[in-house]
Amino acid sequence: MNKGPIKGFTFVIFGNMDLIDNLPDPIAIFIAEQRRAKEAGEHWEACAGALATVNEAGAPTVRFVLVKSADERGLRFFTNRESEKGKHLARDRRAAIAFHFTTTGVQLRFEGEAFPLSDEENDAYFRERPRESQIGAWASKQSQILESWEALIQQYHEFSRHFEGKEVGRPPQWGGYRLEVKRAEYWLEGMYRLHKRVRFERTPDGWVKNWLYP
Repeated sequence: MNKGPIKGFTFVIFGNMDLIDNLPDPIAIFIAEQRRAKEAGEHWEACAGALATVNEAGAPTVRFVLVKSADERGLRFFTNRESEKGKHLARDRRAAIAFHFTTTGVQLRFEGEAFPLSDEENDAYFRERPRESQIGAWASKQSQILESWEALIQQYHEFSRHFEGKEVGRPPQWGGYRLEVKRAEYWLEGMYRLHKRVRFERTPDGWVKNWLYP
């Protein structure tokens, strides 16, 4: 927590502003802030990002996805590619993801284009999932109309029997995307609504950084 006087009162910033100066880009900042949120007690929550895609009418739609890994190439998330968001991304690659870490007072926003991951990356991540979740990926026709809950449970048990004693392979429609970030924003909570906001924009020469009014 950083403090500084402003006209007779103490101005408080939560978090570590050194990240802005010491890390090379907003994705590196995200990795550091996500780690800090996990250490503060946000485990699942630190991976949950609100993913916005563009539907067939050109309108935005949003839902939460888990973003468990990122690198200099972008943010990774996985889904059924025949789901609503998968169909959206097949038509229009534009997407955005927003995070809010309540324990550390940080928000991060990323905008860019989402590209499918390779089969090698998909297979590697699928093998890391619990067996029950692997079977669930086969049983769920994500975003399609469900006749009844019992029908889903029945399909789950059918796939459980099918894969009994065998490795659960990845369903062909299940895979990941990498959001290649073109624009990002870092928001750090401050007192009296004097938050810190920094916008990053990718250019051919690297990232351009600008401070914004809160």
